[in-house]
Amino acid sequence: MKNIIIINGPNLNLLGKRQPEIYGDINFNDFLIELKNKFSSISISYFQSNIEGEIIDKLHEVGFHFDGIILNAAAYTHTSVAIGDAVSSIKSPVIEVHLSNTYAREDFRHKSYISPHAKGIVLGFGLKSYELALSSLS
Repeated sequence: MKNIIIINGPNLNLLGKRQPEIYGDINFNDFLIELKNKFSSISISYFQSNIEGEIIDKLHEVGFHFDGIILNAAAYTHTSVAIGDAVSSIKSPVIEVHLSNTYAREDFRHKSYISPHAKGIVLGFGLKSYELALSSLS
C-alpha cells in the first residue's frame, strides 16, 4: 500500500468557512473522509499548520520514506524560499496543489517557490485538485 501525505498550509484549517466563493463550503476534514474512501488502496495521512517551520519540519520528517506528498502551502507558496528549499532537499515526489487558479488572482500569487522543485502542479479545480494529485501518485 502506498503512503501519501497531504500537507496544508496557513488558513486551510478554515476551509468551508473562509471565502466559500473561492475555496468552497466543505471543510477539509469532511473532504478527507471522502478522499480516503475513494482512494482506499492508498494510506493517506494529513497534516495542517499555519506555521512555516512546522511545514518544513513535516516535509523533512516524511520526505525520505513516503511515496508522495501533496502540498498546498497556501500563501507560503508565494513567499517561502525555505519551503521551496525543503521540497528540493527531499526524495519523495511532491505535487503542488491549489484550490483556486492562482494565475487568475492577484499578481503576487503568480510566483511559486515550490513549483521549480515539484513533480507537478494542480490548480484551479477546488477540492478536486487533491483528487487529481492523488491520481497522479497512485
